[in-house]
Amino acid sequence: MCMNDKTYRKIGLMSLGVLLIASFLFMQEEDGLWAKAYEENADIIASLEEKVEDALDNEYLDGTVTGVSIRNGDTGEILFSQGGDIRLHPASNMKIFTAAAALETLGEDYRFGTEVLTDGEKKGNVLQGNLYLKGKGDPTLLKEDLEQFAEELKNQGITKIKGDLIGDDTWYDDERLSQDLNWSDEPFYTGAQVSALTLSPDRDYDAGTVIVEVIPTNKTGEKAKIIVRPETGYVEIINNTKMVEAGEEKEISIEREHGNNKIIVEGTMPLDGTLSRSWSSVWEPAGYAIDVFKRTLGEKGIGFIGKSTEKVAPAPDTTRVLASKESMTLEKLLIPFMKLSNNGHGEVLTKEMGKVISKEGSWDKGLEVIENSASEFGVDANTIQFRDGSGMSHKTMIPANDLTQMLFEVQETDWFPIFKHSMPVAGEADRLIGGTLRNRMTGDSTKGNVNAKTGSISGVSSLSGYVEAKDGTGLIFSIMINNYLGEGKNIRAVEDVIASTLAEHEFETE
Repeated sequence: MCMNDKTYRKIGLMSLGVLLIASFLFMQEEDGLWAKAYEENADIIASLEEKVEDALDNEYLDGTVTGVSIRNGDTGEILFSQGGDIRLHPASNMKIFTAAAALETLGEDYRFGTEVLTDGEKKGNVLQGNLYLKGKGDPTLLKEDLEQFAEELKNQGITKIKGDLIGDDTWYDDERLSQDLNWSDEPFYTGAQVSALTLSPDRDYDAGTVIVEVIPTNKTGEKAKIIVRPETGYVEIINNTKMVEAGEEKEISIEREHGNNKIIVEGTMPLDGTLSRSWSSVWEPAGYAIDVFKRTLGEKGIGFIGKSTEKVAPAPDTTRVLASKESMTLEKLLIPFMKLSNNGHGEVLTKEMGKVISKEGSWDKGLEVIENSASEFGVDANTIQFRDGSGMSHKTMIPANDLTQMLFEVQETDWFPIFKHSMPVAGEADRLIGGTLRNRMTGDSTKGNVNAKTGSISGVSSLSGYVEAKDGTGLIFSIMINNYLGEGKNIRAVEDVIASTLAEHEFETE
């Protein structure tokens, strides 16, 4: 029964009770209050179906297209479906498919690589030839890894380089952005460019970004102080900020111009203001990586002789390896990818699967792998459309029933414990455990019990995963809400009510 097709609903005590509970839920922040309200009104709502339907009978869903699918985790039986066969945009629930395909295709122990190469020879303390930094997709490469490379070169007796510094990003194709990414997302870390050679500024591993910090100074009328991490000349900061009196409003914006690496920082910073920080994507990340590498070499006492250039080009087959690094395993990478919903990781994994399976690191080949994997786990290939690996696309479509079918099937794989562990956990404050659910569903019935992937893009919110009912029954659910207007917190509250309903349900009483 679709919500928009509902006819005359029961009135009287049941409807009044449901309305009171729903109103109570959306006015409260603590899920413990929901549990109390439910217990006091358990006789009003008799079955799981009625409970979920009542949660969906909410004004915030007016005008939306909503798909909900709930399955028995042991049998796969559909216990509830409303709009479950409608193709909807999943937002970051797309990452569920990418993670499952990566575990199935690449394996939990898979690692990305980075190499330092040369086509020259060492004579004394001088490397006579070019130095290459070759990326193989590692989204976790940090400045400290570049420092380790520099130390290894010094340990080999190299303190001078007579040649160029060249970045090789040919492991993947040169398409930097997925075809449906909005221009409004492109300047920020959520829409960072994808390159086989890239760099992350911290251990959230938002590859292809720099951290821009705006710090107050002690004099009104002057500009605020700006720091870029890691230090690089690859981006240009345009500082249009102004210091204002203490107590005045802080209003700082940080945004990179499209098509170049000018980062415009503007607005007002009060004398008693706090630091403003933003992760800004860079244009062409390979150039960023080699710029930071050259600075790092200098910091470690390795200089270039004569006129040297920095550029991006393929390393010739005749090069030899001077130093190398492997990333963390896929199992560990899935934690920031899924818990923190890292878009860049989704796209890198997509291209890497294309590279491994079809020898082509492209979105087209990678998406073929994800689609084939989804089909193997019970998804109807004729009713889905995948356009990227992260869920940023507004053209990706999948029915909720197919999503829960896949979540059911993957339980039989050897890697399922890793997959489930990578999902955000409701109410767990540690961001690498709770992730995007750390501040949601903190009540006793849901905290530590709901393992689910969140999703959010403009007009779309989703939540899909696993929960255990009060009587111990394992449940699988998917909630996808499309075309909503207004604040996302109201839509997320509906999702939380449904998940809480499942956690509180007792099948033995039916």
